[in-house]
Amino acid sequence: MATMAGSRAIFHHLAPTTAEPVNPQLPHPQVLPPPSLPSPCVGGATFPPPTSIPRPRPGVSGTYMSLSSSFLSPNTPRRLLPLLLPLRLSSSPPSPIPMPPRRDHGKQPEQKWKPKAAPTTSSVAATGGIQKMTLAPGASAQVWVPRAYATSASSSSSSSVPAEQGAAADKLSTLFKGAEDFSVDDNTFVEAQIRATFYPKFENEKSDQETRNRMIEMVLQGLATMEVTLKHSGSLFMYAGHLGGAYAKNSYGNIYTAVGVFVLGRLFREAWGKKAPKMQAEFNDCLEKNRISISMELVTAVLGDHGQRPKDDYAVVTAVTELGHGKPKFYSTPEVIAFCRKWRLPTNHVWLFSTRESATSFFAAYDALCEEGTATPVCNTLDEIADISVPGSKDHVMVQGEILEGLVARVVSRESSVQMEEVLKNFPQPSLDGGQGDSGLGPSLREICAANRSDEKQQIRALLDNVGSSMCPVHCDWFGNGGLEAQSRNADKSVVTHFLQAHPTDYATKKLQEMIRLMKHKNFRAAFKCYWNSQKVGSLSNDNLYYKMVIHVHSDSVFKRYQQEMRKNQGLWPLYRGFFVDVNLFKANNKKAAELSKDSNTLLKNIDGALDPSSSTKDSLADEDSNLMVKLKFLTYKIRTFLIRNGLSILFKDGPSAYKTYYLRQMKIWGTSASKQKELTKMLDEWAVYIRRKCGNKQLLSSTYLSEAEPFLEQYAKRSPANQALIGAAGDLVQTENFLAILDAQRDEEGDLQRELGAAPSSPASTSLDVVSKTEGLIVFFPGIPGCAKSALCEEILNTPGGLDDSRPVHSLMGDRIKGRYWQKVADERKKKPFRITLADKNAPNEEVWRQIEDMCGTTKAAAVPVIPDSEGTDSNPFSLEALAVFMFRVLQRVNHPGNLDKASPNPGYVLLMFYNLYDGKSRREFESELYERFGSLIKMPLLKPDRAPLPGDVKGILDEESVYSDCIKAGMEERNHQKVHMLKNGHSGRKGCV
Repeated sequence: MATMAGSRAIFHHLAPTTAEPVNPQLPHPQVLPPPSLPSPCVGGATFPPPTSIPRPRPGVSGTYMSLSSSFLSPNTPRRLLPLLLPLRLSSSPPSPIPMPPRRDHGKQPEQKWKPKAAPTTSSVAATGGIQKMTLAPGASAQVWVPRAYATSASSSSSSSVPAEQGAAADKLSTLFKGAEDFSVDDNTFVEAQIRATFYPKFENEKSDQETRNRMIEMVLQGLATMEVTLKHSGSLFMYAGHLGGAYAKNSYGNIYTAVGVFVLGRLFREAWGKKAPKMQAEFNDCLEKNRISISMELVTAVLGDHGQRPKDDYAVVTAVTELGHGKPKFYSTPEVIAFCRKWRLPTNHVWLFSTRESATSFFAAYDALCEEGTATPVCNTLDEIADISVPGSKDHVMVQGEILEGLVARVVSRESSVQMEEVLKNFPQPSLDGGQGDSGLGPSLREICAANRSDEKQQIRALLDNVGSSMCPVHCDWFGNGGLEAQSRNADKSVVTHFLQAHPTDYATKKLQEMIRLMKHKNFRAAFKCYWNSQKVGSLSNDNLYYKMVIHVHSDSVFKRYQQEMRKNQGLWPLYRGFFVDVNLFKANNKKAAELSKDSNTLLKNIDGALDPSSSTKDSLADEDSNLMVKLKFLTYKIRTFLIRNGLSILFKDGPSAYKTYYLRQMKIWGTSASKQKELTKMLDEWAVYIRRKCGNKQLLSSTYLSEAEPFLEQYAKRSPANQALIGAAGDLVQTENFLAILDAQRDEEGDLQRELGAAPSSPASTSLDVVSKTEGLIVFFPGIPGCAKSALCEEILNTPGGLDDSRPVHSLMGDRIKGRYWQKVADERKKKPFRITLADKNAPNEEVWRQIEDMCGTTKAAAVPVIPDSEGTDSNPFSLEALAVFMFRVLQRVNHPGNLDKASPNPGYVLLMFYNLYDGKSRREFESELYERFGSLIKMPLLKPDRAPLPGDVKGILDEESVYSDCIKAGMEERNHQKVHMLKNGHSGRKGCV
């Protein structure tokens, strides 16, 4: 069997760091139809197609322990004994990861592109004509509820409004309760329309170096042009008009989207001056009529820290998408620039490389600048080597600063250079009519946030009121509608089920059903959150329901797994980032239902028949070459975000030693040069001492970490030119304490709600002197995989005189020796002697087992302690492939194993892969968090040395292949089970020939 061979191939690469038998002669463990721009938008211009580019258990205190890596020896279990009891308590669960200023001065940057000279532009100063804006300093903290949709957008209200809203609220409340009884029958239909979306997240199958080489090769062969853009350090904001809605990455109707709408509205005032209200209304109308959404990088100092606090608050358009009634179509970069110049919206800096020499020079330039590069030298260098350079509307140095997050390079159509020249000729850089500076523009974003400090609702209201009714006439997505607040908008969870069961009215709905059905069947880590559509309140009835669906992908690994499914089924639509869908569930009478069914079937048949698989895959993610992309980040940015900000929790909870292990591993992954590693080690060690001395045991908030980090970096940089080059740029810190946005609930940097308790703490040492009471029983169990050393640990505990230095008796139940239902046997034994310590020597891989253990704790008055192998894990599994390789190695060293899982077994690798896949869909953080929430405690057993080398490529390849093979086996078994159930239902049980 392939799996067996693959398992044994690992033998020569890994040696265990465990109590299981070890051969002393084995090697030492190694470190291991294109979118046409509609005439209302860009004067009818068209272009060739774009290239596709912990709650603790009641009564049990929270406990968390992690064992030092110094225990890597055959005596590891004996060293673990003192750590099991007493169990030290962590003072609190970990905080969730938090998240991240603006005035435009002077003229737009002069356009420069090669080979032609750029036309010069001028800025026309204008004053007056702007409607006077106010800060509303006396704004009430009370939640403001606007009039029902379709009434006047004016903020004024008559005395009859409260009565009207009360009646509307009663009506809607009745409708919402009735919707819980909505059922799907033959006359139930559904129409789904994508409202906003961003590019699919594409993961290259090749390494970055292989991707680079392929990109250069495609340029050389004339198959593509390479396009490079700046990566501004902000968050995703999408806008589909005042009716279509404003969205963050995975949420809407919150401070993040309100900030986005305000910034966008202010951009119109800066660009159009006294014409701004008229142009805002026309822009909204254009987006609605043509079903267009725009995506922007929103860069602001009021939403928390990223790599550098921007000098100004601004946004840059990164995508324009035609949604229509089919698959979203993304404008090419030339089309985006044409669209933005028509509406005077800010665009990004773009460079095009159409020759092998220029493409090769680009990657060479990045390699030379990646460890010290900042915005000015990077942009100047690319201007020199690019075939075409199109400066952005916003100068990165002027609005954000010198700290540059990175560059994004991708392949685009080979005609892009010609298209770009045409666009630059036909759509010159527009002048701004809003005047220079902030004069006449009204209060800025920071001034409004500073003047409204009561709560998040007050800030949202002030922002939307100040942006004006022409830009945002209705506020129901933030405050609800018809007398009901936005908090009442959550719909029943059955909506997704009804969505999948109802008849689709069109092709787009059918494809969305196909996508969601697949993701649910494959148990992808994604949520399909449904809310009542406040914009459609006036059209609601018992048989006509309107929702907004937010498709929230929890883990980046889902995108990669979905890509694999797309390669099997090229008709699948891509899985987009920032994915929002309007859903209409309705019932039709028999006659109308027949017509809809006929029309729908005809439409779907015609569309399916018209699709040419050979041509349709050109823009599909299944065609990897058409989606080659590489993100190139700069060390000066990564120092601040990855090494300082993201290392705060480790530094404050685990201490300087663990922090050093963390940042050294990060630098090794990045391939940081030895000289820079030495410089950074010196600087980060000094930072660790400085910030712990200043903050004590109180962890610095990552949302405002730059308040401490930037002054430290500034002083460090002043010591020497080498330090200055290391830091990149420091000083000129923007103080945000007076205007930072107020959040009523903790959210991530994209505005999505986070769970209050976050992830399990990662501290190996406790901060509390409390211990788990010895007046109750204890269950020690192992959420692991065969080979994780649970039996070795249990045996060592039993053989140790005095056991756990505890008066309670210790009892072990080995799963491989228990016949029948193991966990029922554990429950029965605990009822006999509930006071004792039970070692549940069996893998406990899923939530069903965890629930049984929770029940035992309740019925026998016991605490439960999960013991897990320490591993970095992956985005979709709590155990890394390196950990899996070690487990396989250990199993292959076994002889006469009571469970018959040893080197004499015919398929040990397959069995371990099946166990590994039982954890699939949970990241390490999610895995630890759930265990901590359920049991209030967690112990980690050391597994791998932190300074190990990477897993050998051939071993990794074997594991990857076998994991896919295991998935196929599992899928086949599921299909066979479905067939059996179907045949049993049809009376074919037991007949010859049945599956």
